[in-house]
Amino acid sequence: MKSFYYNALLAFTCAGMLLACQPNSNTKVAQEEGEKVETDSVKIREMYASSPVLSPEESLKKMQVEEGFRVELVAAEPLINSPVAMTFDEKGRMWVAEMQNYMPDTAGTGEELPTGKIVILEDKNGDGTFDDRKVFLGSLVLPRALCLVEDGLLVAMPPNLWYYERKQDKPGKRTLVDNSYTQGGNVEHEPNGLLRAMDNWIYSAKFTKRYRKKGDKWLIEKTHFRGQWGIAQDNHGRLYYNNNSQNLLGDYFAPGMGAANANQQTVAGFDVDLVGNNRVYPARATTGVNRGYQEGVLDKNLRLVNFTAACGPVIYRGGLFGEKYSQNAFVAEPAANLIKRNILTEKGYLVQGAQAYEGREFLASTDERFRPVNLYDGPDGGLYVLDMYRGVIQHKFYLTDYLAKEIAQRQLEQPITCGRIYRIVPAKKEVKPVVVPQEPSQLVKLLQHTNGWVRDKAQQLLVDKKYPQAISALRQLLKQREQPVAAAHALWALEGMNALRPEDVLPLLKQPQWTIRMQALSVLPSVMTAKNYTTFVQVLGQLVAQHDSLAATYVAFLAPSIRQFDKPAADRLVQTVVKRYPGNKYVADAAISSMQGREEVFYHKTMAAKDTSSVLHVRLGEVLEDMRKVKRSKNPEGVAKEFPVGAKLYASTCQSCHGADGNGVKRLAPPLNNSNWVTGSKSKLIPIVLYGMTGPVKVNGMLYQTPDIIGEMPGIGHNKALSDKDIAELLSFIRKSWNNNAGKIEAAEVEQARKAYKGRQKAFTMGELNAL
Repeated sequence: MKSFYYNALLAFTCAGMLLACQPNSNTKVAQEEGEKVETDSVKIREMYASSPVLSPEESLKKMQVEEGFRVELVAAEPLINSPVAMTFDEKGRMWVAEMQNYMPDTAGTGEELPTGKIVILEDKNGDGTFDDRKVFLGSLVLPRALCLVEDGLLVAMPPNLWYYERKQDKPGKRTLVDNSYTQGGNVEHEPNGLLRAMDNWIYSAKFTKRYRKKGDKWLIEKTHFRGQWGIAQDNHGRLYYNNNSQNLLGDYFAPGMGAANANQQTVAGFDVDLVGNNRVYPARATTGVNRGYQEGVLDKNLRLVNFTAACGPVIYRGGLFGEKYSQNAFVAEPAANLIKRNILTEKGYLVQGAQAYEGREFLASTDERFRPVNLYDGPDGGLYVLDMYRGVIQHKFYLTDYLAKEIAQRQLEQPITCGRIYRIVPAKKEVKPVVVPQEPSQLVKLLQHTNGWVRDKAQQLLVDKKYPQAISALRQLLKQREQPVAAAHALWALEGMNALRPEDVLPLLKQPQWTIRMQALSVLPSVMTAKNYTTFVQVLGQLVAQHDSLAATYVAFLAPSIRQFDKPAADRLVQTVVKRYPGNKYVADAAISSMQGREEVFYHKTMAAKDTSSVLHVRLGEVLEDMRKVKRSKNPEGVAKEFPVGAKLYASTCQSCHGADGNGVKRLAPPLNNSNWVTGSKSKLIPIVLYGMTGPVKVNGMLYQTPDIIGEMPGIGHNKALSDKDIAELLSFIRKSWNNNAGKIEAAEVEQARKAYKGRQKAFTMGELNAL
């Protein structure tokens, strides 16, 4: 197949021939360049014409890792199959979710079969390689996440979230925690992660709920929407994630803050693009990417230019790599067979990231079947890599004809019975896992360990077991100002054990070190009561009066906790901090997060105070406009009854990016509600849905482009499971939903569009559509 670049050059040459009877020197140069590009392209394709299944040992030899490191195989088939998520227990055993039936072929045949498992891998002889396998749960359909809690295991198996009690490594009583862990969405767009964070809550990527076990009950609360696949935390408990084209997103503030106002669609300081550079440097040609035919997706050497399948981020906290690598972010890119390293820097509560290198990667492989999908810190300080090891990773719903041909040419569909887990460690260091004891005092000591995984596990065991004899030692550790990270773990361990007292927190609010004050502010809702809130309000007011700009946003975030005891006091505190920082968008959004149901009141207050230039006034205006859109929306149930297939397709295909309310999702997609593209010309809308749309798009006068949204919406016209009637009903549902009131679309119109653009592969641009 000729490359896109050759075709483009050829078209240019032909156009030149039409303009002149005799080729000029520019035409000759273009012809020569076209011939060279074609020759180089052919040679590169010949070099990578096959992608044979390699043994783990052979695949290891294809990896190029940063100098000073080595990659070790710790598990492989038949011991493990298609690993997608894992967690370590206190014995150093790996609990792994196997998603074997993900895309058995390009049609996804049999994907719904219950072949998934949760397995326990153990290194019984202590040589660093896992040699024993137990099946904890079998007959699962596409399991995707797991989390150890107390004496049980939390398992995400869409659409449900289950909790299984553990008895001698066998499942006991099963409890349904949430029957709507997923609500629509295909395999690529369903919640996952189940990260047990420092604040004792469990968070997911691609989701707006968090979970916590309290006795025999499960608490479920609203939280911020985060990322797509994979979630991690840093030493301060802040969360990091990504979407497939932006390799690292994250939060400036503690995860429990700022999600109190359901009317507020975005909160400044959450879902921040931390690394604007999404360039990748594969070690091989990567023509087998879904949009490889499009200009700019591949470079002249047929290698991926930017992330297209970023996933499984981890903030390295293992302590083994050295200070240079502390708090570095590593991100997997299975489509390009590599792992990216980003360096993070902090200034106050702000975090910024930059790629560690230019022109190379921390790890890159020339084995096309090497598919790193998740990364983890381990008990030994190593960086663990889950390699799904297979040819097909693009889900059928978005798989283009171009990629299907690539898969067929290199016979990538089979096998689907492989899987590897690797460990990356310093080349000259001996690696040994930390033995996690059960003795309470020893667990408290481990909160000071250099390995973040060890600290996390020690805190979790203290919380799960609730050892009363550990409380005194934890309070002593709170006073260790020279160890702020250990003090933070001690603080949250006490909180999780229901042993934290107000007098434990008050001194921390007055500490000069910001990271300690940050943790104290974050934990305040857990200790604030009707009896003591006035003391905390006084201290918070003092922080504002002392110009503590770092604490200011947290003070505003805490207003809902105060409001439940004293509404006027909460409002006064918010007004004070906003007045002190009128140009601070983080303070303004934090204040709005405490105003649910009273946004208009505060908006008019800013007008009355002639404060219309403040960030708060502007941001409140945006929230009020979003609220008006929702209020004007039609009854969704009525439209769904009229177009049931369309409603179902929207929920499973479009909703995860465009939102249930059609108002779009930050970082993912623009609004469909009141969109001129939706309610306007059918001749523009139908091609978008069939073939996709790429590049910037202007919706009702506002320009949306990366990083505000993903750079391309994939089309669904190539999906043979969808008929023209199905697509027509989906489009009709969208055109009739929310505030839209456009005419329905018939199957014949979809069929006509297919005929008009028969053979088209690439997505449309805004310019192309406007020219129709």
